[in-house]
Amino acid sequence: MPDRRAPRTPHLAVVGAGPAGLAAALAAAARGVRVTLLDAAPQAGGQFHRRPAEALGARRPQALHHAWSTAERLREGLEAYVRAGSVRHLTEHHVWCAEPGPATGFTVHALRGPEQRESAEVCADGLVLATGGYEKVLPFPGWTLPGVVTAGGAQAMLKGTLAVSGGTAVVAGTGPLLLPVAAGLAAAGVTVAALVESAAPKALLRRAPVWAAHPAKLAEGAGYAAALLRHRVPVLTRHTVVEAHGTGRLEAVTVAALDAGGHVRPGTARRVPCATLAVGHGMLPQADLADTLGCRLDGLAVHVDTEQRTDVPGVWAAGEATGIGGAGLSLAEGHIAGRSAAARLHGTRPDPAAWARAARARDRGRAFAAALDTVYAPPAHWTEQVTDDTTVCRCEEVTAGAVREAVADLGAGDVRTVKLLTRAGMGWCQGRMCAPAVAGLTGCALTPSHRPFARPVPLGVLARQPDHRDDMSHPTGKETG
Repeated sequence: MPDRRAPRTPHLAVVGAGPAGLAAALAAAARGVRVTLLDAAPQAGGQFHRRPAEALGARRPQALHHAWSTAERLREGLEAYVRAGSVRHLTEHHVWCAEPGPATGFTVHALRGPEQRESAEVCADGLVLATGGYEKVLPFPGWTLPGVVTAGGAQAMLKGTLAVSGGTAVVAGTGPLLLPVAAGLAAAGVTVAALVESAAPKALLRRAPVWAAHPAKLAEGAGYAAALLRHRVPVLTRHTVVEAHGTGRLEAVTVAALDAGGHVRPGTARRVPCATLAVGHGMLPQADLADTLGCRLDGLAVHVDTEQRTDVPGVWAAGEATGIGGAGLSLAEGHIAGRSAAARLHGTRPDPAAWARAARARDRGRAFAAALDTVYAPPAHWTEQVTDDTTVCRCEEVTAGAVREAVADLGAGDVRTVKLLTRAGMGWCQGRMCAPAVAGLTGCALTPSHRPFARPVPLGVLARQPDHRDDMSHPTGKETG
């Protein structure tokens, strides 16, 4: 008698609900794949599409957000698929590990809830990693004072809680993120005393043909520039923050001009009073989860092919984890990853025409990101301003002097040896904050730190991990596909 059972619907787990993860989840669900979307935040959107909590009752949340229409489209699409049962959205699920399943597919391990003490597992046939990126932090004297925050942190606080850390702010560093941060703070009523950008205007002009090929990006930048003019925000290009000052908390910063070689020009220092310093020097890919799975890395980014597949069968990656490129590129990569995953899990191939359109959008985004990388870079000699008593590793309270001593006197020749000699990078963040600074101070290349887990895990959770994970009712909270 013929087997008339319906074919099993493939199941895809997507880690991260930012632009890339949302695009991947929607693309896969639209093609008949059941999707479980796991994210650490209480609502979807990631950093770019972060919105205030409903309890805050924001009347016009779109006033502090860019690409609001895109965010709404993604949110509405997600809600529709959740109602239809095609997508299961697991909020406040902090993924700490993913591994091949006991038979086939993958098991994703997560900690649930704000306290991250309850464990959950999701089993799926395929996996899309859309884990995003994190900010690059470079130290300077006084950077540990209360009131000094990262540019992304200031933006997240404003978008998510409608709060600012002080009435007068300086926004500094380098990169396109500084523009929306300064404009957003000014729109929220903060007096932005200065926007301090270390890049030179001439570098931007040299890339004019690239900007011209992206009129939407030009229009967005022009809108931020108009907002800064409207709020009378002074813009200091080819400048950098030399030191932050204060007793107990931030009171002022010293900024200075840079010469063509990236050195601070003598006699150009000026003191700017402020209560907040939002400083950023770009972002780095968040590739820890891919690394634990054994995915190949290109430098710090996850290596993918034209379909966003990693070299681990059944694992795709998209967004900032594959290289920093912004929300538009993340959307394109996520869409490709979702389409590819759906086709591969169904045992087919993606539609060639639609595939070509998505690939063109991704390639344009990558070209734009590559152009930005050549323009926005930290000052070449930023380490000259880092005094020996400046804290580099906040978790372990390691100073720049200790790092320099490990190299000059103890023979350390790489970041790992410095870590062993000084404990820089052994604290709670496991070097995510201080590794770029340690690499810069030692003159070494920044290389991936291979960790067994993508985030800290309570020992009790590890002790409760079963040897066999094929029981749907296991008390660890396993959620199967």
